[in-house]
Amino acid sequence: MLRQAQRDVDRKSSVSLDYERRHSRWYEKILLGLTFQLVVGLPLVVGLPSLERWGWEFWHYLPDVRTNTIYALTGAFIATVLTLRRMARFPGSQVAAYIAPTVSVMFLLAVAVLFFTREEYTRQVLFAGYCVSLLWCFVGYFVGRRYRCLKLAIVPFGDARKLRGTTQVDLRWLERPDLEGVRVDGVVADLRADDLPAEWEKFLATCTLCRIPVYHIKQIHESISGRVRVDRLSENEFGSLMPSSMYAGCKLGIDVVAAVLFLPVLLPVLAVVAVLIKLDSRGPVLFLQPRMGYRARPFKMYKFRSMYHEPGGEDFTLPDDDPRITRVGRFIRKYRIDELPQIFNVLRGEMSFIGPRPESVALSEKYEQDVPFFSYRHVVRPGISGWAQVEQGYAAEAEGMGKKLQYDFYYIKHFSLWIDVLIAFKTLKTIFTGFGAR
Repeated sequence: MLRQAQRDVDRKSSVSLDYERRHSRWYEKILLGLTFQLVVGLPLVVGLPSLERWGWEFWHYLPDVRTNTIYALTGAFIATVLTLRRMARFPGSQVAAYIAPTVSVMFLLAVAVLFFTREEYTRQVLFAGYCVSLLWCFVGYFVGRRYRCLKLAIVPFGDARKLRGTTQVDLRWLERPDLEGVRVDGVVADLRADDLPAEWEKFLATCTLCRIPVYHIKQIHESISGRVRVDRLSENEFGSLMPSSMYAGCKLGIDVVAAVLFLPVLLPVLAVVAVLIKLDSRGPVLFLQPRMGYRARPFKMYKFRSMYHEPGGEDFTLPDDDPRITRVGRFIRKYRIDELPQIFNVLRGEMSFIGPRPESVALSEKYEQDVPFFSYRHVVRPGISGWAQVEQGYAAEAEGMGKKLQYDFYYIKHFSLWIDVLIAFKTLKTIFTGFGAR
């Protein structure tokens, strides 16, 4: 009897250790990995256009014009692949919609570098490489689309029961502590749940032994919703509450240079809008309001006036039928044109192109008394556009502050070039569609 019982235990143990992580087989790792994208894609992007233009033995003779072109193709393609892969990690990224803009931006940057350094290059080869890069990225996206949808097993205890899936995340609710032969990307559990039975704890330990990630509900909730709970503020991806100071410095430089480059293009637009506002209603062209800025230092933010001029009034906008909004104001608000004068705030170093939207001083002082950790949003420079605006829309200042703050904390936690690029693309989509305007 004892030997039979031991054999049963051994059999159960061996079965439990047969759990296999999704995409863990060698051919899956190769086909879905970054190495495959670069090792196979790069020769196509560089080789096909070069062969078509210079022939089969082009590598035997590489003057500067060919070398510069190959370097530009290589740099643009690698930057494209890395950017798309990093952006895909964020909620609602819709990578397919950003393939063409990302490829275009990276190749334009490569051309800009060649232009300003006055290096020669072959336009035909560079354009052909651009087209091959587009094709490679789109084919890779549609072929691997079904594999990019996360499949997670949910342990049904505690807060894990509140989790809801999306088009990007497929949730599988477990009825007993066993994966039943189904391969998943990870297991999600509320590791702080008081009602988690011992057999489920053993199940989670077994998953870890089988190299299947076990995630706490908090991590998955953030990755699905794109928000960080205000009452559960934790460190960012660098392991500290302080965002990367190196990237903050680089970003400030990029903002100022971009503002200087954009200003000559925007000046005619600013002049036309100013005239229209002046003809439409009485009052000043610009609306200046004290806002709480970087490190909780107040500054005056510039906007085009979009309402009838009335001294005093609310610090926040009422719904879309607000009678204070002028005819011109309704149009410029819809397409974010009223925000254009903030380029001068960027030049002064008071704002960034991308960051948490600055609140009025009065509202900031009120929220600091009512909302935990509210002042933490001032650890980075405020922006013209931000994660909360592209995900939640431009809600009225007094509405949904708790949810908006969760988006701001998510941005600060993942403060990086990649999320800024994603926000920039989403902002352009908002400008052209008018979504989320208020």
